[in-house]
Amino acid sequence: MLASPMLGAHPHAKGTHFSLWSHNASAVTLCLFEGDAERHVPLTREGDVWFVDVPDVGPGQLYGYRVDGPWNPQNGHRFNANKLLIDPYAKALSGEIIEHPAIYGHLGEDDLRFNDQDSAPYMPRCVVTAVEEAKAWDRPNTPWSDTIIYEAHLKGLTKRHPDINEGLRGTADAIPSMVDYLKDLGITAIEFLPLQTFFSEPRLTHLGLSNYWGYNPINYFIPHAPYLGPNGADGWKDAVRALHAAGIEVILDVVYNHTAESWHLGPTLSFKGIDNASYYALQEDRRFYINHTGTGNMLDMRCKAVRDLTLTSLRYWVEAFGVDGFRFDLAPTLGRIGPGSKMGFDPIAPMLEAIKADPVLSQVKLIAEPWDIGPEGYQLGNFPKPWAEWNDEYRDAARSFWRGDAHAQRALGGKLLGSAERFEDRPSWRSVNFLAAHDGFTLHDTVSFNAKHNEANGEDNRDGHGHNLSDNLGTEGPDPALNQARRARKIAMLATLLFSQGTPMLLAGDEFGQTQGGNNNAYCQDNETTWLDWA
Repeated sequence: MLASPMLGAHPHAKGTHFSLWSHNASAVTLCLFEGDAERHVPLTREGDVWFVDVPDVGPGQLYGYRVDGPWNPQNGHRFNANKLLIDPYAKALSGEIIEHPAIYGHLGEDDLRFNDQDSAPYMPRCVVTAVEEAKAWDRPNTPWSDTIIYEAHLKGLTKRHPDINEGLRGTADAIPSMVDYLKDLGITAIEFLPLQTFFSEPRLTHLGLSNYWGYNPINYFIPHAPYLGPNGADGWKDAVRALHAAGIEVILDVVYNHTAESWHLGPTLSFKGIDNASYYALQEDRRFYINHTGTGNMLDMRCKAVRDLTLTSLRYWVEAFGVDGFRFDLAPTLGRIGPGSKMGFDPIAPMLEAIKADPVLSQVKLIAEPWDIGPEGYQLGNFPKPWAEWNDEYRDAARSFWRGDAHAQRALGGKLLGSAERFEDRPSWRSVNFLAAHDGFTLHDTVSFNAKHNEANGEDNRDGHGHNLSDNLGTEGPDPALNQARRARKIAMLATLLFSQGTPMLLAGDEFGQTQGGNNNAYCQDNETTWLDWA
């Protein structure tokens, strides 16, 4: 059987053992649901672990937690037992989070007083699940030196594919139908944008939009429900087996830098209500979050409980779901330690050392997005073995050269040889080279637009970066007269990528000219802007 953490819900022959970690709570209550009825069971404390063994409760039981303690937002404590909370170690959820004032611990945006509304009607229930049996995964184990990565969104990859059953499009069940195409393309690994359960920002919900990319997690064990087709989680496992059989590894983009509970005025869904002052990094006055992620909050990897949750969930995706590696969003946050708000990056920080020493995680592919927005947040080339790193300097040098910038060949020269100026004596595969990624222009838009066109995002085109190093070749947007020239430019750029030393990464759709109409921040466009146009 898979190694189980102490925390979570663990069924056994006579019932289920429930346990939750909280350092600052004064009471923890387990909520068991039968229809609309809610039964409360108090938990016992031993150290920072709260637990109870409930007889005659087994797999399928719906549950959640209510955690009590001080309500003092001025000091980082946001306990509110009126809020039903998701178990961080839950393996399944029933229902979804519904945007409503009741899911907030405080009364309103300008009113931090205690909100006594019950959030249970608007929250999903955790589901007790049977112990997962260990799976025998026949992995490709492709050497880094032979790896070619294809970055894709699971839904967007198949949502508009005419040869896939319409009822399966956009789900994991559609992926096996893509295997032959991916194999013929020549890639050796597919890197999926986040698949762990996430919640769209309320601001987007109010605009009629949603978080399409999924960089807003609320549970690290459960696959995002809308991506599961008729076969549920088994459909994901079947997809992984089909990819493995074709020699294609599966890499998962993961977000262990922040959660969907957002800033201090965000909702109370899980961690914030369980122990806000432990799970999140707080500023010196403890009123507000440290925000080195730019998303409102930052998980505090100085806390051992946060590190344990991270390690346990990563191992779960490797052992239970067959994942072959991870790309870590805003990876410097994993290595931020030290007191106060600066929290400098250390390549031998406890979290990075724990991953390196882990017998499971040390054997899979690890890729860092080597920057965040905090102090000294740009750490390209500074991650320890065995990490590879996204190399945005490669992207910029290649784009600059092919649009004809003066002296651009000087910067590109070193990038063609594995960016040794950054990675020194380390193997060239450590540099993950790319021309385009989910964040920014597609390759086709790089040769079609000089400026971003993000008006559909609802922020008056203020969002997204302006430093695109793009070149429209004379006309902003589509121009049939420029099709041939743009195609030639794209072929030259792709050839540069594939012949450079390092690990090449291709953005899904760039092989056939996918466009987002000049939107370089399409994180909230769950529509034909981002779904690949196979026609």
